[in-house]
Formats: sequence, structure tokens, C-alpha cells
Amino acid sequence: MVFVLEGTGIQMINDHYLPYGPNKLFLIFPQDKHGFEVHGTTTFGIVRFHDSFLKTRSKEWIQKMEYIFHQHPRLPGCVLRTVSDKPLVRAIMHALLLEKENDFPHQEQVVLQLIQTIITIAARNMSLVEKTRSNGTPHPASPLLQYIHANIYSPENLRIERLAAHFNFSPTYLGEYVKKHLGESLQQYIAAYKLKLVETRLRYTDMRINEIAEELGFTDESHLNKMFKKYMDQSPTEFRRGLSALSKE
Repeated sequence: MVFVLEGTGIQMINDHYLPYGPNKLFLIFPQDKHGFEVHGTTTFGIVRFHDSFLKTRSKEWIQKMEYIFHQHPRLPGCVLRTVSDKPLVRAIMHALLLEKENDFPHQEQVVLQLIQTIITIAARNMSLVEKTRSNGTPHPASPLLQYIHANIYSPENLRIERLAAHFNFSPTYLGEYVKKHLGESLQQYIAAYKLKLVETRLRYTDMRINEIAEELGFTDESHLNKMFKKYMDQSPTEFRRGLSALSKE
């Protein structure tokens, strides 16, 4: 996470360019090609996350990070859509800098709480970003997709009857609506999104396969293995083993 405290310039990410200024919060992911062209003297507040840090976080941390990871469009620009959140994040970033400059008691716990707050604010703002079509117009299924993503860990909220009631659709019409706008069934979309989360967990956590299966609502470990192999052409264990081998090269 990069927050601009002072200064102006251009943010470059994945061959896209956009001006930056004070009170902008940017998210940069490991696979991103990024940089900043500084025009005016700039002060950045930077929070960098390492694999070892993420693997020691609670489920709540990981779930918020996953939500941000999969919602972010990988384009330049501030993720803060709510104007009142900008001075709030600025104040939190200043508090983080003060904590790092001083050796106060319980420093680690305070730092973690401050970072957690920024993550929560980022996730809240990501939920306000509408999914768009290639021509830039809002995707008609955007509210539905946001609801699915926000409730992916609550299977009871993703039953078609509950979804239909939430959006005032009949279950039959909801199924037809999803098929029309997403090109796949509701269950296919939910399964594919869950498997993306499985992949993220395999990459960034030490959770056992059965723990991942339980948390994401798969019937059991065997069910997860079968679904993942269909999606990735390899089992979760093989996928994680391959990641381990790459990290040692």
C-alpha cells in the first residue's frame, strides 16, 4: 500500500499512467509492473506485506486481503472513493510513522491495528467500485457480484433463494439473469470465485487443504481436490509443491 502524503507526479502501473497528488492511496501487487514519475517533492507512506507476515495473520485479515486482491482492477488510481476516508487514512498513516519513530510499549499491536484499519477502509471502498464493461459503462450484474464476493464465506447467504429475496427477483429469473449477463450459471460463477480464493490461500498461507475446504464451504477435502484439479489441471498439493520449488530456484 502506498499513500501520498505530499507531492505530485505520475503513477505508472502495467503500462497505464495517471497523475497522483496528496491523499491518494494506491495498491500494488507482486506481479504488477509499476513506478512513480516524481514532478514535485513527494513523501510516500509505504506499507509492504511479505509472505511470512501474511501467513501469520488471522482468517479475518486474509479474507479482507483476498477481497481487495480480487476486486482491484490492476489499473492506476486512488482506491479511496469516499472523500471523508482520505483524511482518515492520512491520519492513520501519520500515526504509523510516529509509531515507527518511537519505541512505545505495545508498539507491534498498535501498528497491526492501524494497518488493519487501513485494510478495512480499502475493502470498504473497493466494495463501492462498480464492475464495468469493456466500454466503461457499469456492468448490470455489478451489485450481485459485489454481494457474492462479500458473502463468499457465508454459504447460506449465497443460496439462490436468499439471493433472489435480497434482490427482489424470483429464483428462476435470477438464474436466467446471471446466465445472460455472465455467460455461466450462478453456481459456476461462485465455484470459480471460490477456486480463485483457494489459489490465493495456497500461495500465501500455510493452511492445510482440509482447513481451506472447510472455510470455503466445500463438502470435504476430496471435493476441493476434484474441483481444483478440474480448474488448474493439478491437485492443490501439486500446485503448492510447484510454488515451493519455484521459490527455491
